[in-house]
Amino acid sequence: MVAGETADPIVSRLVEQDKVAWYNKPNLRNLYFVMIPACLGVEWTSGFDSSMMNGIQTIQFWQEYFDSPDKARLGFMSASYSLGCILALPFVPMVNDHYGRRMSIILGSVIMIVGSVLQTASQNFAMFVIARIILGFGIPFAIVAASSLIGELSYPKERAVLTSLFNSSWFVGAIVAAGVTYGTFEMQNTWSWRIPSVLQCVPSFLQLMFIWWIPESPRFLISKDRHEEARAILIKYHAEGDENSELAATEFAQIQATIKLELEGKKMTWRQYFTSPGNRRRAALALCIGVFTQWSGNNPLSFYLKKILDQVGIKDGKRQNLVNLGMTCWSWVNGTCMALAVFKFKRRQMYMTCIAGILCVYIILTVSSARYAATQSTAAGVVTVTAIFLYSPFYNMGFNALTYTYLVEIFPYTIRSKGITMQQWWGRAATFINTFVNPIGMDNIGWRYYIWYCCWITVEGFVIYLFFPETAGRTLEELSFLFEGEEINAEVAAKVVKQVEHEHHETVQKV
Repeated sequence: MVAGETADPIVSRLVEQDKVAWYNKPNLRNLYFVMIPACLGVEWTSGFDSSMMNGIQTIQFWQEYFDSPDKARLGFMSASYSLGCILALPFVPMVNDHYGRRMSIILGSVIMIVGSVLQTASQNFAMFVIARIILGFGIPFAIVAASSLIGELSYPKERAVLTSLFNSSWFVGAIVAAGVTYGTFEMQNTWSWRIPSVLQCVPSFLQLMFIWWIPESPRFLISKDRHEEARAILIKYHAEGDENSELAATEFAQIQATIKLELEGKKMTWRQYFTSPGNRRRAALALCIGVFTQWSGNNPLSFYLKKILDQVGIKDGKRQNLVNLGMTCWSWVNGTCMALAVFKFKRRQMYMTCIAGILCVYIILTVSSARYAATQSTAAGVVTVTAIFLYSPFYNMGFNALTYTYLVEIFPYTIRSKGITMQQWWGRAATFINTFVNPIGMDNIGWRYYIWYCCWITVEGFVIYLFFPETAGRTLEELSFLFEGEEINAEVAAKVVKQVEHEHHETVQKV
């Protein structure tokens, strides 16, 4: 099914007629700049955490302080962050839907600051793990809220790019962490790992500072019958303050009509999430996106790069930190390029190219690692490092650039926070299992462990090809009834058009 095939395209048409670039619109430009630390910066924390855990494993004083954790112990230490996320997820939609996106970001940021401070002050293994659980508990409040807020505030023309940049912001935090751990590597005391730990709270402080300059989601305001506030936000940022803007009036009417239809005879409960075939399909997609983004071979590169490099003879800690830093910088460059180009391609095309590419890379990684194990060939080690650098462009094309863009598009407003929360639950559960199991598998069977990823990535490709719908080229409201069938879509489209015309007529009369 083509996304939005029967949905009313009136807002899309008006947006296409607007030829003024975002950077020539002062209000919109200011909004986007403040979004960087307040919303996009949420992913800096996740990126910092993964890269930091990679980096501090190479630091001698960290290894000595925690008795050289390995296998299950190291796996649990790394996976505790995801465990905290899983524990928080039942509460995330409640805060998002009842108190708004901004409040959820504030709550998550405060919790993460507490976790970072405790991690810095850790005196033993248990305290370090508890601190990481607290850090993980805070992050989903901010991620679900920020990804929703970006999609719901953005001008329709830039929405896909901004939600894609949200995920690519992960690499900003990862680069900083890789640079910090490289810089503290030779410090001869525990501050060699405590400094990276305390710096993990910086993104959260930035969110608390800048969130006050970000307006609340107009869709949240409309759902709470605060219509005039929502209309004022659309006029200010999508029409640059023009009270007579046809786009702002039509967009407001379309959002109002669509949310009204979504709420007809329904309550925003978890039961609603599974009450119709359309919502069950959305739930299945949330599961797939959550698992695929974590089980596509990225976890070993994010958390256990040291082990991969050890297996091909690169055992010097300083060189390993340089590879980590170089890989992270390269990932940020290609990830940002993919995010900026997302509007030029169809979603399915990007996903299929992504999955084909990472499968080829993992086959190369498996073969080169096996070759090194058999021959100790330096060339095989070089091929392995090359494969590591080839991986990120393909991964970022799909699982980085599209994750939150796609989630925001396939879930209507009334269950959007629940949908993203479900994706987070499956993703964090997959990460917890992966992060715990990977060091055990890599230690016990070496390069053969990568064969599992080759097989699983192939399965992912078949699922994406068969079940992932196209969503490019429509507004969020035009995608609200993507899976509800042609008859329901036709009925809904007629109601939306009627409501849009009515609301637009009333707005023009008032003006």
